[in-house]
Amino acid sequence: MTEVEWWEFEDENEMADAVSGDIGFIIESALEARGQALVAFPGDPELQPVFDKLAARDLRWKNVTIIPTDDRLVPVDDPRSNIANIARTFLPLGARVLPITSDAADYKLAGSAADARLKDLHWPPDLVWLGAGTDGSTAAIYAGPDMDEAIAGPSERRAVGVRPDPMPEGAAVDRVTLTVPAIRDSRTVLFTISGDDEKTVLESAIAEGASSSVPIGRLFGELKVPVDIYWLEG
Repeated sequence: MTEVEWWEFEDENEMADAVSGDIGFIIESALEARGQALVAFPGDPELQPVFDKLAARDLRWKNVTIIPTDDRLVPVDDPRSNIANIARTFLPLGARVLPITSDAADYKLAGSAADARLKDLHWPPDLVWLGAGTDGSTAAIYAGPDMDEAIAGPSERRAVGVRPDPMPEGAAVDRVTLTVPAIRDSRTVLFTISGDDEKTVLESAIAEGASSSVPIGRLFGELKVPVDIYWLEG
């Protein structure tokens, strides 16, 4: 079981300060050590306060590559597009913001295309930043017929296409996501969650680990690096 440290906040602005500060430090350390940084961000619009504070940091953004931890198979001008939400903040800074979706009609083919695209990147990621769903999902790894492929597929596979079952309300579309082996490879992993429900689900999943029936528990059963969890109370 990996080491987990919880950071609890009552104020959204204070949490955004802490998360952006730690991510900035991770990026700075990667730039100093290797001259480049590869990070995977979620694209949730609710994370904009963190994005804004991170964007204000004086970093060599032109040497930073950002990929989404997952994305929906929608056009980039769709408000549900994660890469569009990320690019809106970081592309003007000079960062390389790399989509992982494609025009493939079939979500499995889209996953294969995403995997091929990620094979061209320097690996492993310096950071994978994740969230947690109250259904035990993380990134776009959901319980359902595609869960095992995303969790226990070949270790060299970095991305797969997934079809959530049941589909989440308000976003009933197929997705591509980083696999658990890809996340496991990362040099650092952090989570941002909010509310009591997400905290309860995450605590239970961590305790169950590899025996868990939900994706996030299975992920924690695989992780080897320490994990920081930032929780906004309420």
